[in-house]
Amino acid sequence: MRAMEPLPTSEPREPPIWTLVRDVAVLQFKLIVDGLRDLLLVPASLVAGIISLSKTRDGQPGDEFYRLVSVGKQSERWINLFGALQNAPDHVVEEYAFGTADIDDIVSRVESFVVDEYQRGGVTKQAHDRLNEAIDRIRKRNGPTAPPP
Repeated sequence: MRAMEPLPTSEPREPPIWTLVRDVAVLQFKLIVDGLRDLLLVPASLVAGIISLSKTRDGQPGDEFYRLVSVGKQSERWINLFGALQNAPDHVVEEYAFGTADIDDIVSRVESFVVDEYQRGGVTKQAHDRLNEAIDRIRKRNGPTAPPP
């Protein structure tokens, strides 16, 4: 068996055709797994959030929601949706840079707007009051629970 010679450094690295075929198939599988995970996380996160809110004691919510988020983050790493980038030509990897902003940044901006509106007594204050009433009703319905150890 002959040893493979390294590719010349002057040419860009291109994935072999079968690596590309494999990466396409694996991405499809990962997209299905990721979609199923997301489909499960939508109702599970709502339920976990409600449970965490109902277990609030001394201003501290229960940890059910954040435990679910932790499992979700671990599953995201495990799925490694875009792992095929390790086989991509170097010029492709940074071709479509989005910059450093992400959805959390957008949410923070919207949140700042909502907080400003609330402090001015706008419509969001009414929504905040209704949400607090709903949370109080959930807590009363569930009855007292023992504080976490």
